[in-house]
Amino acid sequence: MITLFTPYELLLEVQQIIDTEPRLNELVTVADLLEQRPEPSAYHMILRPKTGILQPVDWYNVLPPYLLPEETEGTAHNLLGLVFAKLGNYEKAYEYLHDNQVLLNDVDIINCLQNGIPVDTNRLTSDFSPFEEYRFCHNSAILHHYAASENSFDADKTRYFYREALNSAPNGEYYAFSARQYAIFLTDLGELLQAEHLLQDAIKTALSDDAIPELKAVLCGVWMKKLVLPYDLDLLDNLKKTLWEVLQHYQKQQRKVEEALLLVDAAQVANYSESFAESLGYINRAVDILRAEEMPELLAQAQYRRGILLYTWAKNDNPQFFKGALDSFQSALKVFTREETPDVFADIHQYLGVIYAEIPDEVKKKSIWAGISSASFQQALHYFTREEHPYEYAMVCNNYANALTKYPEAVHSDNREKALFYYAEALSIRTAEDWPLERAVTLLNYVETSWYLNLSGNGSNRALFEQMLEHAQEAAQLTDDPAIIKEAQAQLEKLEELRVALEEEV
Repeated sequence: MITLFTPYELLLEVQQIIDTEPRLNELVTVADLLEQRPEPSAYHMILRPKTGILQPVDWYNVLPPYLLPEETEGTAHNLLGLVFAKLGNYEKAYEYLHDNQVLLNDVDIINCLQNGIPVDTNRLTSDFSPFEEYRFCHNSAILHHYAASENSFDADKTRYFYREALNSAPNGEYYAFSARQYAIFLTDLGELLQAEHLLQDAIKTALSDDAIPELKAVLCGVWMKKLVLPYDLDLLDNLKKTLWEVLQHYQKQQRKVEEALLLVDAAQVANYSESFAESLGYINRAVDILRAEEMPELLAQAQYRRGILLYTWAKNDNPQFFKGALDSFQSALKVFTREETPDVFADIHQYLGVIYAEIPDEVKKKSIWAGISSASFQQALHYFTREEHPYEYAMVCNNYANALTKYPEAVHSDNREKALFYYAEALSIRTAEDWPLERAVTLLNYVETSWYLNLSGNGSNRALFEQMLEHAQEAAQLTDDPAIIKEAQAQLEKLEELRVALEEEV
């Protein structure tokens, strides 16, 4: 797991240090620096007679992006302390580092970062040498970014330290390392254009072939967040090419988990391009890798994405894929529980509500599926409330109403009347100013469902007719989407025919 690289003349000495701890040699390999190239991983360290212990830039992202000193004296205690820290045995690490307070402090901070414990930035120090000044700024940014408490997070200070780290970076490689983290921070804040430009600049400065794919991987994440309907075809094309480039790099390095996560992204991009077979191939490979690597949380995430893919495919006139989507979502729910991840749990259930309503099956089983579908929508609405999640609440209400129109006729209630109630709930959120496209869709859903009610005669039925007319007219004005305009015009033509028939009844 840990590899120590050293010149030939130090091989025996370093191996003897490792052998002082029982069975540590089963986890640590000592290699000749001239015969094997160190990888850009925090699990690799270099020992030289004069410079001591050196840390490669961790482009493999195996530990938090916190920088240790550029050089550490190559004593047995320092070496063993670092080895145990990187193995996650901090109790042993602290024992060996008790005489080196600077390194002990750094190792303890990394321990806090790994376990989500807030860290006071006052713990950071610098001796004002060029690298230490850069290290101070970079680590300050990292602590403000990842180790601040909910009350102490300060975006402006985080920006400041990231910028100072970029300005003081000793070379292009370290500039790229800090830029990668800064770009992740900017992406989290939704500042996508700035993150994109920063990454493109860092790609030009990076000194190693290992840095560039990692920067491009983050750039792909930025581009994916920039994708909105209607999708920019040039952006999609760039995204596909860059994902493939990074994917080949991960495959060459045999970084299976990173490969799987990138395959999930590639599947999503292929889905956006409506290349469903390609997308399914990517996501299935990701699922197989994560299952083999025994990564249950990441496997559940991939199953979740696979469920969405198959659901999308099923909704595009391929209902045979509802069963696969159902199986994937149910597998994901083994990890995404209501107690641990209520948002994902609720999102999965709103998909399940639709699937149970539309999955092909025998007529006699439809009532059973309808009950399960309704229960799933209620699970979703339990979390996606009007007050806290208005957009999602409206989405679930619209989908629940659609599902109600597909349920078998109920003995004790009118599913279509209930559907109109949930459409009205969705419309109360989907205003023309905020969500015109979504509102237009729901308005037309309301009109279509209303046709199944008794529209003959006057009184309340006449009022329903007027409401249908208003909804169809409004939908036609809300968007330039040709499909919606065509549907609205068709409804208006039908309503005009009904108007004539209603007047003849008077």
